[in-house]
Amino acid sequence: MIDISESVMQFLLASIVAVPLLGAAAALLPAPPGLKGKSPDQAVLRHGVTVTGVILLAAIVLALGFDHDQPSRMQATTDITWIKALDVRIHLGVDGISLPLLVLTALLTFLCALYSYFRQQHQRLTPRASVPSPKAFVALLLVLESGTLATFAVLDLVLFFLAFEMVLIPMYFLIARWGGEGRQAAAWKFILYTLLGSVVMLLGLLLIGVKAGTFDMLALATDNGRGLTTSVQVIAVLAIGLGLAVKTPMWPLHSWLPDAHTAAPTVGSVLLAGVLLKMGTYGFVRIVLPIAPDGMRTFAPYLAAFAVAGIIYGSLACLALAKPGNKGDLKRLIAYSSVGHMGFVLLGIATMTPTGVNGALFANIAHGLITGLLFFLVGAVKDRYGTADLDTLAGATGAALYGRAPRLGALLAFAAVASLGLPGLAGFWGEMLALFGAFEPAEGLSRPAFLTFTAIGAFGTLLTAAYLLVVVRRVCMGGARPAGEPAIADVQGYEFAAWTPLVALTVLAGLWPAVLLGLTDPAVQKLLAGGTQ
Repeated sequence: MIDISESVMQFLLASIVAVPLLGAAAALLPAPPGLKGKSPDQAVLRHGVTVTGVILLAAIVLALGFDHDQPSRMQATTDITWIKALDVRIHLGVDGISLPLLVLTALLTFLCALYSYFRQQHQRLTPRASVPSPKAFVALLLVLESGTLATFAVLDLVLFFLAFEMVLIPMYFLIARWGGEGRQAAAWKFILYTLLGSVVMLLGLLLIGVKAGTFDMLALATDNGRGLTTSVQVIAVLAIGLGLAVKTPMWPLHSWLPDAHTAAPTVGSVLLAGVLLKMGTYGFVRIVLPIAPDGMRTFAPYLAAFAVAGIIYGSLACLALAKPGNKGDLKRLIAYSSVGHMGFVLLGIATMTPTGVNGALFANIAHGLITGLLFFLVGAVKDRYGTADLDTLAGATGAALYGRAPRLGALLAFAAVASLGLPGLAGFWGEMLALFGAFEPAEGLSRPAFLTFTAIGAFGTLLTAAYLLVVVRRVCMGGARPAGEPAIADVQGYEFAAWTPLVALTVLAGLWPAVLLGLTDPAVQKLLAGGTQ
């Protein structure tokens, strides 16, 4: 770690949030003559790589300068009055809970920008007649990054809501303009579901702010619900929880997700799965758990029940899609797998224990790495074969990636076994800790009920392994290549550059979980204790 002054840390965190917005505005301007390169499209995509690269570098420096001996302390804080009449403040900070999510967001956005730039060299990003130029693509990507980073950095309820909403419009246009078949309907479904959930969430946030007399998340967390009656907490948790559950997404509020993933472009799917879903679960940990603990305790068994229902439902849906003859789309299958994986995150949060919440936060990061990699790989398969239909891949085209594109097949198999929770890879620890937390839930929660949830969740891990192994067998082993069909390209250099960091971090987190748990555990202990430690 390096010694960096608090003022420099404050500047880094503020820059991480603000610079993408400036970069988005700059992306819409004409490129200077000396920077146009071979084409204006190339110049603006290179601009996106540069800006996201700077943000990633700043996030890494912030992580290196972070005081790892005190991860429970909010660091790099900025606290400036914004709307004095409402006591709304520009309050930023980072601790052991938010730091990994900031770095993950910066990394995935940079890899998406890098992938898009080099892919343009191989397969030009030629928009349809009704689609904006790559200028709009890069600007939307940077606005999306800014909103996501702000969500994980702000410490004011009103600012949290604004940042939470800021990502909706850019993701809508990324799906609607650069998506595939059914993109318009999928984009509308995404925006309607998430906006309706957000309206309800706003009512809950305003209720807390008005009743407690402050929107400051640190002050509210330290008070730990003592300034709010139980009835106010119950109403607030119900309202806020519904909004967060839509974004997570929790079964049965998940139906927008498969359509959005199926229609979204590759980078849209990567960011949607790797980053946007984490905003919902982060809100549960940062807002609901410490600010309204009594209300959370009331709803925790129901949240756990919906979580394990999502685990089973997502797995069964994936098994149905993977079955021969069902015309299952591989992107849609990975989307349904996210419903199951995020079920483990919600189960860990519902336990209200340090073990369970740490497991939820670990599973958050693991899901971002692994599912981001999966969507990159499925996008590459679709580019090569022109389809993500499992029956087509395993039948007429004779996918057989092990024989036709061995590196691509190996990476897809690696991502699949990581997603099913193989010990030694990142996917294992989060799910295991969430189940351990459910085995011994917090005081006041029904242990028999949570033991039932533990058993159902454990069964869900078996179903997860079943459908992912079926996918590997059908796509990677496949059938023989039909006579006369041309060979397909194996992993390209730019693809290798974009995917290697995700592979490396998946292995690192699996073999050395203390790197992440050492950050989150002290912060979680303090959070659950109401800041009294």
